[in-house]
Amino acid sequence: MLRWFNDVFIDLFRQLRWSFLPPLMIYFAAGAQGLTSVVGTFFVKEYLDLSAAFLAGLAFWTGLPWALKMPLGHLVDLLWRWKGWLILLGAGLMAGSYGIMIALLTQPAMMASIMPAGAWYVTAMLLAPCGFVIQDVVADAMSVEAVPHRDARGRVLPEAATRNMHTTMQTLGRIALIAGSSAVAAANVVLFDGVADLPQTEKGMAYAGVYTLALLVPCLSLSGVILAFLQKQSALGKLQKTGLNRLEALSHLVPPRDPVTVNWWYFIGGAAFVALSLSVGLGDVPYSQEIVFAGSMLIVLLLMRQLIATLKPAHARALIGTAIIIFVFRAVPLRGPGATWFEIDVLGFDQQFLSVLSLITALLTLAGMLVLRPMMASRSIAWIIVLLALAEGLLALPNIGLYYGVHHWTAAVTGGLVDARFIALVDTAVESPLGQIAMIPMLAWIARNAPSNLKATFFAVMASFTNLALSASSLGTRYLNELFVVTREVQTDGVVTTPADYSDLGSLLITVAVISVLAPLITVFIVQNSPLRSTD
Repeated sequence: MLRWFNDVFIDLFRQLRWSFLPPLMIYFAAGAQGLTSVVGTFFVKEYLDLSAAFLAGLAFWTGLPWALKMPLGHLVDLLWRWKGWLILLGAGLMAGSYGIMIALLTQPAMMASIMPAGAWYVTAMLLAPCGFVIQDVVADAMSVEAVPHRDARGRVLPEAATRNMHTTMQTLGRIALIAGSSAVAAANVVLFDGVADLPQTEKGMAYAGVYTLALLVPCLSLSGVILAFLQKQSALGKLQKTGLNRLEALSHLVPPRDPVTVNWWYFIGGAAFVALSLSVGLGDVPYSQEIVFAGSMLIVLLLMRQLIATLKPAHARALIGTAIIIFVFRAVPLRGPGATWFEIDVLGFDQQFLSVLSLITALLTLAGMLVLRPMMASRSIAWIIVLLALAEGLLALPNIGLYYGVHHWTAAVTGGLVDARFIALVDTAVESPLGQIAMIPMLAWIARNAPSNLKATFFAVMASFTNLALSASSLGTRYLNELFVVTREVQTDGVVTTPADYSDLGSLLITVAVISVLAPLITVFIVQNSPLRSTD
């Protein structure tokens, strides 16, 4: 027991470095964007007449900016010294998104005079991920720079030590994301206390208050950049006092980097992606999402081929196998908003209780990452994906049971103790970000083995590939929501224009659970019995 506690907790804190803090602050800010997730759900439900299929389609478009990590990553490698300015740009986009939502809630007539509320909402939803992707690219680059390559006496650290610290840094990055989610979930529990009983006008003001508070998120990421600058200047000053000149002091702080030359293919690929997205999306082309996804995938694969050509054949094959497994795991479809509508309308879950569920989800994920960290050092990514896929299937069962009314039976048997809310607390890990765990081995591998002058590019291109899986997931979610149609009640001037219909929700939940288990397991079996077998 003591050995397990040491491996899980003590060793993690033993490897902490102050230089880890700046990128962790940016990752924490990325997790804190979840502050607006609950309020966004209720805003759409109460103010906008948007279907589940439309919202699933919007999720597709909001996921695509992450594919722009390709040119942005190469840009960061080229502008390594000035990468902090990109954080400022990302913060501005995030603030713009929150500002639109505040205006929609506090000045609806003025906003509607410019364009419809639905169009403003879509604009806000597209601005936010653009800001986050810019900051995420820079944080990835900073996470490599944060790992020291010399000890306090200036001696070069052995490879085993830097390898452990890179793994720790990437693990802490995922933990910071989840910690950000946990913090804002706890804040939502407090912010939504009693909101369900307020008149609609006062609810709107409460929602606007949440978006106003969210303006602190970009401020937090900017603080990370400022802290990194101050840390670097302080360390340089101490080293120069020992007699080193500035260049010598820099070589002690930052690992040597090979010269970077512009590879225009990354920018051409990024420009092609933007052109494809805009021409198809704005041209009202049939199957626009499918066309953009296929084109984006082709572009990313071509750029991956350029990167992989710089690796040894064995390393290249292992990286490809790992990326395929992670892609399929992240590409499985989700339930869509219909399940949340059912919880609100039928089960009576209010804003505060949904915030409690978000908090517990984040805390369970954080605990899972801490407990599974030693396993990630000794088990292959294929083994981890199998475990996570089986867990997703198992944790889907309570939610399916809620739809079919199992809570009525359990409440009767237990004297009301095990009711719908009790079961929902057990079900909170469904759709949780445990998939972050699957990314850690690949991120640590890149930090250790990618060429020194292409770290950010490697991070960006491989992350673009795996993040396209989220776009595939959104497409799958949309298809399933079109096959199993779920609608909530919509009223216009007190008249029901769209009746609630949850009759297909049970089939939807079962289908999602089956796919979430079978798709990753089949992929792992195929990859691990091929030349692409992954042992990392």
